[in-house]
Amino acid sequence: MSRLTVNVDGGARGNPGPAAIGVVVRGDGGEVLEELGERIGEATNNVAEYRALLRGIELAGAHGATELELVGDSELVVRQVEGRYKVKNAGIRELYDQARKALGEFDSWSIRHVRRESNGDADRLVNEALDGAR
Repeated sequence: MSRLTVNVDGGARGNPGPAAIGVVVRGDGGEVLEELGERIGEATNNVAEYRALLRGIELAGAHGATELELVGDSELVVRQVEGRYKVKNAGIRELYDQARKALGEFDSWSIRHVRRESNGDADRLVNEALDGAR
């Protein structure tokens, strides 16, 4: 059984505008296994947050996780994935459905909302990717 924690963040400069995602995969002891920051083209903040979530889920699977804890600073995305908020936007609905399907591959998973300051590594990766776009 392999338990991983994945911090995810997405952001856009402008809404929509140039967007990027940041993902930090940590092992059970908190050690960083992988960091990823990449531009994703033009997107809204919410689309970027979902794209980061999907990439985080994908990377966790690639690292052999059977149990997954996702950590993000987008209250909207976290509450939607938890099932506490409805998904009203059609474009977001598709990303939400992909995320829920991907999470079904794990023995167990959870998602937790944190303040941006507590998601600093993923936030830094987003900004580094966006700054590199200049």
